[in-house]
Amino acid sequence: MAMFNVKNQCESTRVKLKEAIAKMELFLNTHSLSQLNTGEEAAMEEFYRAYLQDTRHLLVFSEVAYERLGVSLRRPTFNNDYAERVLYDVYHNCINNFFYPKNECYSEDGRYAYTGQDAIRFRKKPDREVRNLTIELSKIFEELREDLAYYETDYITQKRLQGEKI
Repeated sequence: MAMFNVKNQCESTRVKLKEAIAKMELFLNTHSLSQLNTGEEAAMEEFYRAYLQDTRHLLVFSEVAYERLGVSLRRPTFNNDYAERVLYDVYHNCINNFFYPKNECYSEDGRYAYTGQDAIRFRKKPDREVRNLTIELSKIFEELREDLAYYETDYITQKRLQGEKI
């Protein structure tokens, strides 16, 4: 991919990650397990605990990627290979962790992707704030997934053809 395109991609990805990080930090700093599970149901407590755990993991991955993108953009000479690797990591660490969370509190239902409806389906019916955060993040990560689709397979294929290990 051309250096100019990679640099622009890094800049736009960094802006989107910053927005997602801000939303997750605000949510995690203002909500606790006891606040979310007001009914004190054991099943819902397990659900919220898993949701908060997945959100914290996603936040860490996003913050690391955000910082690495910043390093890439601040270098005096733009290193295209390093930047592409960081974008690859954004796809595989951030985007995949959002759409395929470890605890599977929600999942993406592709049948709704083209209908204009929310494609996120929850395992249990969550609190409104949890639902709103997830839907807002899904819009950001969906844009990132579309922008970085190249790094899903084509980037790896290119590197393997060049004889490099990923």
